[in-house]
Amino acid sequence: MKRALTAIIFAATLVGLLGGCASTRVVESEVNSFARWAPGPPAPGSSYRFERLLSQQVDASQARLESLAQAALGRVGLQHNPPAAVFSVQVSASSQPMLRSRWDGGYPYGSPNIFIGGGSGVGVSGVGVGFGFGFPLGGMDTPIYRREISIVMRELRSNIAVYETRAVSEEPWLDTDPVLSAMLDAALRGFPVPPAGPRRVSVEIKP
Repeated sequence: MKRALTAIIFAATLVGLLGGCASTRVVESEVNSFARWAPGPPAPGSSYRFERLLSQQVDASQARLESLAQAALGRVGLQHNPPAAVFSVQVSASSQPMLRSRWDGGYPYGSPNIFIGGGSGVGVSGVGVGFGFGFPLGGMDTPIYRREISIVMRELRSNIAVYETRAVSEEPWLDTDPVLSAMLDAALRGFPVPPAGPRRVSVEIKP
């Protein structure tokens, strides 16, 4: 019985440690960006305004998305100033809940085969009686969210698209705004001259 109690204490301690680690989160995004600046990339402090599609005009969440995008664009040196705008920016996002099975091998975190457990037993003349307990970590179907954001920037004078970027992420986090903010930072990584081709970008969400 003493061994069983020790196992229970160990399991509780390990769960507490795992919970503490969860306070630091990293959003992984698949990013693909394209740039065609003419004659050259924008100078720091260049101004822009937001443009909306017809469907975005009636979308209540669009203003919040543009607020997150404004902060991200500010971090790469662009200024939201509609009256003096040189560029237009169109930003869109989508989110789709999914259920990922433990059998598909595609967990966004951890392993589906980790168990915490303990046990104890006694035996007489080769005959044993015992008991045990256990519970899985990550052993059940995992709800995740597939999120996608895109940014298209146009030069207003010519109406030519000069920058396009897209980020896709599949994460279990429920709080959409911090995840979208991290994805926007990932999509703008390398602005104004991003690396060629698809890449994986990690952005930490600060607690």
